[in-house]
Amino acid sequence: MEVQVRDNDVDQAIRVLKKKLQREGVFREVKLRKHYEKPSQKRARQKAEAIRRAVKLARKRAMLEGRR
Repeated sequence: MEVQVRDNDVDQAIRVLKKKLQREGVFREVKLRKHYEKPSQKRARQKAEAIRRAVKLARKRAMLEGRR
């Protein structure tokens, strides 16, 4: 990953870097790997995340269909 510093504005470059890392999911990955997660807990978390994504997608589709 690369971020260019323009006009010696390091603060702006850091903000851009943080945004890129956030989009890639690096912070989330670090947080998850900070402590050991049992396989059963990992499956439960992944299942909950999948349900959350499905509900969000269904809600979004319902909103789009309601507009038509």
